[in-house]
Amino acid sequence: MDKLLNELRHADLQRQTRRHFLQSAGFGLGMLGLGSLLDACGPSREKPAAALPVATEKVAQFIPKAKRVIYIHMAGAPSQLELFDYKPELLKYHGKDCPAAFLEGKKFAFIQGVPKMLGPQGTFKQYGQSGAWLSDYLPYLQTVADEITFLKAMHTDQFNHAPAQLLLHTGSARLGRPSLGAWAVYGLGSENQNLPGFIVLASGGRQPDAGKSVYGSGFLPSVYQGVQCRTGGDPVLYVTDPHGMNRNLRKKTIDAINNLNRQTYEEVQDPEILTRISQYEMAFRMQMSVPEVMDVSKEPPFILDMYGVKPGEGSFAMNCLLARKLVENNVRFVQLFDWGWDGHGTSSADNVEGGLRHKCALSDKPVAALLQDLKMRGLLEETLVVWGAEFGRTPMQENRNGVVMPYMGRDHHLEAFTMWMAGGGTKRGYTHGQTDELGYYGVNDRVHVHDLQATILHLMGFDHEKFTYPFQGRNFRLTDTAGKVITNVVA
Repeated sequence: MDKLLNELRHADLQRQTRRHFLQSAGFGLGMLGLGSLLDACGPSREKPAAALPVATEKVAQFIPKAKRVIYIHMAGAPSQLELFDYKPELLKYHGKDCPAAFLEGKKFAFIQGVPKMLGPQGTFKQYGQSGAWLSDYLPYLQTVADEITFLKAMHTDQFNHAPAQLLLHTGSARLGRPSLGAWAVYGLGSENQNLPGFIVLASGGRQPDAGKSVYGSGFLPSVYQGVQCRTGGDPVLYVTDPHGMNRNLRKKTIDAINNLNRQTYEEVQDPEILTRISQYEMAFRMQMSVPEVMDVSKEPPFILDMYGVKPGEGSFAMNCLLARKLVENNVRFVQLFDWGWDGHGTSSADNVEGGLRHKCALSDKPVAALLQDLKMRGLLEETLVVWGAEFGRTPMQENRNGVVMPYMGRDHHLEAFTMWMAGGGTKRGYTHGQTDELGYYGVNDRVHVHDLQATILHLMGFDHEKFTYPFQGRNFRLTDTAGKVITNVVA
């Protein structure tokens, strides 16, 4: 408590200093005069509400097909040519020099000179009534092929990981924009007042290359940013009461902090203080709700076996099961990140042979189980599942500085890659888009990342062109100034 009082005294003294006053003026004293003139011409600006209504359900622009989203991002970008995009013609060119047309005027992350073509390493067959092509890398996904809409001709503008991840998740390759999950909760609110509307689960040992900005709130109030939970120990750091402090004392402490915050808000009118109040109150409620939701010990053994979950172990499989539990508890947006899907061929783990097979062995079963589990519980119809990465991989074998890598690997590729969606109002067993015979260009029904974003928002009940937020003098939207809804994938 002494520390709290000292911080309050320090903040009060800081507000009284001349330097702080001038810094707060922002554009200078002239703007203060202009502000007084503008205020004199009409009523004073409306004060923000006493609290941000993130914990209430809002109304979409039209009836949504998807009430919740589970977005699975494979950070690093797996090769679509080994998993989904069957190219038998590419096998005929294996080991031959890359055609000049694929290299002239193109930029790659690492390829230099003339690389060799690399044939597909997986064995492909058609599955389900839809006849979707899948490789032997994904034996479990084969069993749910008829639930999936494949987007075979995705393309992006960025060929490096961090900018491409930012573009995919925030609509801009630069920092500062809100993520898709933040937009979703800003627009629809949350159906559960005891859990954050936007929860993030990460596996693979590292954060995505773009860092926490891919699930940040950007210029939206920070109450809309993703809350990352852990799968080992406390789901959220410091969610349990400290030793010697019971729940009643914790509540009194939070009440005291929020009373001070409200007094400060009345003085400075900073809306972020309202966010701070809201988050303190949410954190207190999460002490009871989060540990219960994140506890899988009460799940029946057959569910644990279906996902491949080992209780007490943090893993991608555990995160898939937790994603089902979270949407079952009406969390609006669940973001899964799994790191380690790069495939350059620099090592035994970083290639499209053993490395990619190993990652698929860890993820294929739980992803298929997630779709089956959601469907079994009647949740898939209103839950949109999105799977993909920031870009694709080249049909050529990577050669850094003109030297062929020791293992079979592919460079980053922005011209063509595959993503898929399931549930949430999408067509079942449908393939949209096509690439050329070597898998280099999209030749039919190409889909830009802004188109994907527009479609996800459409499924959640929003017109992406009208779903905006005012910032720095203009209305911003997730899709910037581009994007169109892929109507063919909507059921």
